[in-house]
Amino acid sequence: MEKQFNTRSMIFTLYGDYIRHYGNVIWIGSLIRLLEEFGHNEQSVRAAISRMNKQGWVQSEKIGNKSYYSLTERGTARMEEASKRIYKSKSPTWDGKWRMLVYSIPEEKRHLRDELRKELVWSGFGLLSNSCWITPNPLEEQVNRLIEKYDISDYVSFFLSTYEGMSEHSDLVTKCWDIDDVNDRYYQFIQEYSQKFVIDRNKIEKGEMSDGSCFVESALLVHQYRKFLFIDPNLPEELLPMKWLGDSAASLFTDYNQLLQTPATRFFESVFELGNVPTINK
Repeated sequence: MEKQFNTRSMIFTLYGDYIRHYGNVIWIGSLIRLLEEFGHNEQSVRAAISRMNKQGWVQSEKIGNKSYYSLTERGTARMEEASKRIYKSKSPTWDGKWRMLVYSIPEEKRHLRDELRKELVWSGFGLLSNSCWITPNPLEEQVNRLIEKYDISDYVSFFLSTYEGMSEHSDLVTKCWDIDDVNDRYYQFIQEYSQKFVIDRNKIEKGEMSDGSCFVESALLVHQYRKFLFIDPNLPEELLPMKWLGDSAASLFTDYNQLLQTPATRFFESVFELGNVPTINK
């Protein structure tokens, strides 16, 4: 099939949805074979996994002439956090508090500032003012991990606070996040995938969809839905707009993914190298 999506992103999707549940280790040959289903060639897979290795997401071990790759501790933590958010059943409850992170990172460490911003956006923080980020969610663990990862404890202050005005909580949300845009994207997702769901369900019921096709559709569905992690701050229900579509999109995603899961897993297992997988030291 025609190549869809970035190879590195698809590898993340496969680790998050499959490989980490199968000992967290995969032979590069199996990974190449799986990615072929999406139109990615051997060269692009090797280049992407090598880049992920250099970035600290995966680690490699060679046994004989075979190379195996597993998630690092950092990679595993990211996959677990992403999985919790992707497969959440409802919006989180709110304790009425706001977490506030303020930093003053010197200009010579600007690259750290840029990396930290990306991480904060991914975790669901919103920018209230210059170098001041807020979230209503209890992300203390993620914040501590970021501070340790980038070694920036000298430049960061973190507060647990209450909002005393001068506006409403909803005004804070509007200032920090473009929730209307996120809602529009959920609407587009529902429009596209509700139709695909009905079509694929009919095909599966009639035995007209192969395990390989289910594997591809399942991975692409997760891959597409995973994009919301970068734009949806996962706000508590109390802070969401009246006509919020995130929960409807989550229900559609869950139903569609469950429809595809059994044949998709069957295909994955047929390709996955079950024997002779080494234990890689973390």
